[in-house]
Amino acid sequence: MEFLKKIIKRFRVDTFLIPSIDFLLIYFACQLGIRYRNISYEIIRSDLRGFPDDYAWILWIAPFLGVFIFSLSNQYKSLFGLFTTKNIYKLFWYSLFFLIILAFIGQIFLFKIPDFKAWIVLYFIVVSATSFSRFIYKDTFQKRISLKSKNAKSIAIYGAGGAGRQLQASLRISNLYNVSFFIDDDSSYWYREINGIKIFPPEYLKDKAKNIDQIFLAIPSIPPKIRKKILNSLQKFNIKTSSIPSIKEITKQKSIIDSLKPINVEDLLERDAVDPYIHLLSKDIKGAIICITGAGGSIGSELTRQIIDLNPKKIILLDNSEPNLYNITSEIEGSNIHSINIIPALGDCCNLEFLKNLFQKEKVDIVFHAAAYKHVPLVEINPLNSINNNVFSTLNICIAAKNLRLKKVLMISSDKAVRPTNIMGATKRLSEIIVQAFAYDAEKNTLNKKNQKTCFSMVRFGNVLSSSGSAVPLFIKQIASGGPVTLTHPKITRYFMTIKEASQLVIQSSAMAQGGEVFLLDMGKSICIKDLVIKLIKLSGLQLKDDLNPHGDIEIKITGLRPGEKLYEELLIDAKAEKTDHHLIFRAKEKFIFLDEIIPELDYLKKMINERNEDQTLEKLNKLVKEWKNQNELN
Repeated sequence: MEFLKKIIKRFRVDTFLIPSIDFLLIYFACQLGIRYRNISYEIIRSDLRGFPDDYAWILWIAPFLGVFIFSLSNQYKSLFGLFTTKNIYKLFWYSLFFLIILAFIGQIFLFKIPDFKAWIVLYFIVVSATSFSRFIYKDTFQKRISLKSKNAKSIAIYGAGGAGRQLQASLRISNLYNVSFFIDDDSSYWYREINGIKIFPPEYLKDKAKNIDQIFLAIPSIPPKIRKKILNSLQKFNIKTSSIPSIKEITKQKSIIDSLKPINVEDLLERDAVDPYIHLLSKDIKGAIICITGAGGSIGSELTRQIIDLNPKKIILLDNSEPNLYNITSEIEGSNIHSINIIPALGDCCNLEFLKNLFQKEKVDIVFHAAAYKHVPLVEINPLNSINNNVFSTLNICIAAKNLRLKKVLMISSDKAVRPTNIMGATKRLSEIIVQAFAYDAEKNTLNKKNQKTCFSMVRFGNVLSSSGSAVPLFIKQIASGGPVTLTHPKITRYFMTIKEASQLVIQSSAMAQGGEVFLLDMGKSICIKDLVIKLIKLSGLQLKDDLNPHGDIEIKITGLRPGEKLYEELLIDAKAEKTDHHLIFRAKEKFIFLDEIIPELDYLKKMINERNEDQTLEKLNKLVKEWKNQNELN
């Protein structure tokens, strides 16, 4: 019974109705075609008394055969496919094919077959009847669509081009939306119609916004700057806005409706994403054996996705989280079109012997060190374990790479390492110092060019959207649940970039690395987080609730800066940035401690961690990272 209920639930009256109508029309067409097969009053009069018995087989076979053959031409696959000119032409040809098959069946079974004139009459009656029925049904169906459910949302489509028209055509069969009008910037479209729906200039929204529940942005191919300009103009209307992604993404979806998605934070950034240089992406990766630490994390997993497309010889996915490692391994194995050897390695970067054995066994060329604890408040609460993980994983990676003479090590740092005010930033800065110390030592101890030295470098960037620890996904959740949105300070600013862009930066930096550099991205202007939240609220179709608008929907609640949190962040310390082969990527060399000086200090730091002496650990960290202002100093 449950099975039958599911079938009935999925069953569409429309899908059944058209074949049924065709069945009846073919039946009556055969009645008329045979009765009036000769143009003579006497015969017509005689035929009215009853259907000729010799031709009764046609009435039994033709309706079933006709519906079957029409189904082969996909006449019933799509409701709106019935109404296209292409399908009407198909109807002409398949009707002819149907009658030929019918005559052939009569010939095989020795039935009495009408003469040629009767077949001509029959053909024209079938074609005329079925074509006419489709246009009648189309007209009726369109009227039915216009009288949709009272719960259907009234929408406007921004963009009257190809994507907008496809979207409108798809929405016609949905009971969820009524398309009220189109909006377009192109004046040549204004006041024209698409399927009876008018196109208006953007100014039209000023008067009609209150009658609209949602706006669908159907302009997937426009440049990011124009897209941002349009979104900025729409936010003042407080209408929920969704968009069609790029044409490439649309093609991956089953339908254009499936590709609709809420406005991404990426669309609201004050800067365009930096395009990669293709030759830099593949330079070091193709044919190399790559190890990614923290492969199951936000950055590590995106690095994995991009590197596997660059055709390395082998890729080792290293992570200490079993679920994260399983998830990224399963995903990559499913999309491994180049049949690249993928090695999942479950282990801890703080275990030096494990790292040495892994690097030696797999003959690793390049290490991308992305493993780290990076959630500022959590690191602040758990300083000992966080310092141990972030600092000594980096130290062990460097020691193992040096001993085994790996080609390159690239550590992923953070803008929080610049004049840090939190433990996470201080650990990242100390990790940079360690990498720089190993880089200088490798350069100093290389006797000649034939001896391979390990190239140690690092890359530093701002906040990564939608990464673990990012506040932006939390903002979106809070808006979806009705607020309030919690913000630590009304004037707090941050640099932002996408995960994809950050990963591309890492790979390109590796290609340009010579040893000891800090690679930086020109991040443009920093973004006021409060302004970003307000945009998200408005483009969700909601109103900001504040003193000026006490009846609004979403309130922003200021909670105060968290321990170690900065109002703003920087990308440089005191170095002069130099240009690289990429016009928006820069390199800098900063102050560091020599390797023979820092190792004893790190030994003492490790001892204090093992003894769980938090005060001495933090004191030593502050000594090694002199620019770090801990919480006591800030207070």
